[in-house]
Amino acid sequence: MAARRFSSLLSRSLVSSSSSSSFSSLGRNSSRARGICRFSTAVATETLIAPNVKVDHTQLLIDGKFVDAASGKTFPTLDPRTGEVIAHVAEGDKEDINRAVAAARKAFDEGPWPKMTAYERSCIMFRMADIIEKNITELATLETWDNGKLYAQAAEIELPMIVRIIRYYAGWADKIHGLTVPADGPYHVQTLHEPIGVAGQIIPWNFPLLMFAWKIGPALATGNTVVLKTAEQTPLSAIFAAKLFLEAGLPPGVLNVISGYGPTAGAALARHMDVDKLAFTGSTSTGKMILEMASKSNLKPVTLELGGKSPFIICEDADIDHAVEQAHFALFFNQGQCCCAGSRTFVHESVYDEFVEKAKARALKRVIGDPFKIDSEQYEKILKYIKSGVESGATLETGGGKCGIKGYYIQPTVFSNVQDDMLIAKEEIFGPVQSILKFKDINEVIKRANNSHYGLAAGVFTRSIDTANTLSRALKAGTVWVNCFDVFDAAIPFGGYKMSGQGREKGIYSLSNYLQVKAVVTALKNPAWL
Repeated sequence: MAARRFSSLLSRSLVSSSSSSSFSSLGRNSSRARGICRFSTAVATETLIAPNVKVDHTQLLIDGKFVDAASGKTFPTLDPRTGEVIAHVAEGDKEDINRAVAAARKAFDEGPWPKMTAYERSCIMFRMADIIEKNITELATLETWDNGKLYAQAAEIELPMIVRIIRYYAGWADKIHGLTVPADGPYHVQTLHEPIGVAGQIIPWNFPLLMFAWKIGPALATGNTVVLKTAEQTPLSAIFAAKLFLEAGLPPGVLNVISGYGPTAGAALARHMDVDKLAFTGSTSTGKMILEMASKSNLKPVTLELGGKSPFIICEDADIDHAVEQAHFALFFNQGQCCCAGSRTFVHESVYDEFVEKAKARALKRVIGDPFKIDSEQYEKILKYIKSGVESGATLETGGGKCGIKGYYIQPTVFSNVQDDMLIAKEEIFGPVQSILKFKDINEVIKRANNSHYGLAAGVFTRSIDTANTLSRALKAGTVWVNCFDVFDAAIPFGGYKMSGQGREKGIYSLSNYLQVKAVVTALKNPAWL
């Protein structure tokens, strides 16, 4: 199957001359003029486009019904371009988590979902994928409006990936089975692969719908029921998708969606004694807390997809122009707010100066506008890292400050002469800051690349198959991309080493996260054979 690549949009969308493409052809009712910045030139004028979608679903989904929070509270979800309120969404907390878990438990213990044939489950999931495909425009609009990413990225790349992921796991539903095991003695031994029960899932704000699909796909295919908490910053698209899944025939209580905050709803889900399994995507610091809550409750198994500080290694024989473009994409894609961003760019000393100049020129071409908007808290954090880089002696090649008069827009920033002990080389910035480091030989770069608490992903650029094989096996990372970056496919597993998490998302490996293995041993009387 063809792997879908985020980078396929580079030449069309991510460097477009007008960021109004974030709501391409979705409506032409402009709201106001605002500054954008191709930061190598003067500030230009951008007209914001009013998205042509109505927000009808802002409640919690519990037991097949959309309901208000038990407290009656709501919270605003904001347009990241303007800070204006898009809608007020039900604020779920502990009581709502209790209601959702009870519904999921009843659906698992008494409902039809785990008891129907695997083929019947697969048919419902195929219908789920079909109905998502029919509603791509509306879902992509909600995703763009609530999250701030490019409309083209959401509609042309992420939504088709979501459809593909649901179909992938629909195909797995009736192909999950155990084994017959030979034993030393007169026994018939078989293993059963059984659904684990009620799965609690917590997703992040940077890829709301994509993470939604990564989580629910394997959980539903294996016959589990789900309580999913959305990120409080971006709840709208998941709520609407859940409504579509009900229309596809998903029984009540199988999927429950709670919008709310981490310290209340998220913590309640992690601590819940009747949740059988937990999956979380987010920061490493929060992942540690999630793991502790799970262990102190009912010792539920946990899968974690956490932060990264991914090395991007450019060898002396690499195609430099291609490597510059891919390194730029690896870091600046999604405003740098990507867990696997190639944020440590290691370049061989023989091509280092050439690479730095070309990387600087590439960053100067980037257009900043709506899709480059960052929230205020993250904005301040990124500026602190930039200041730290300057103060620690790295060379600020370009960028480093705010762009435009309004909003939280940060210039694409490139540092050279970065050393391993600098904060910008050690910590996850989650923003548009590229750090370029110099290396001399393969053994050195292997040691330095692996000298990190993280191990989510890595990139290798070389024309030598021997060098590629050496690096791909030596790097302690869950994914190594060779002469490419950010290649994702429903069948390719994704997850990290070390403090980048535990367990894998996507592919066949994720199915085991939601299955229990049971051995059934039956004594045989006078068997004809063993």
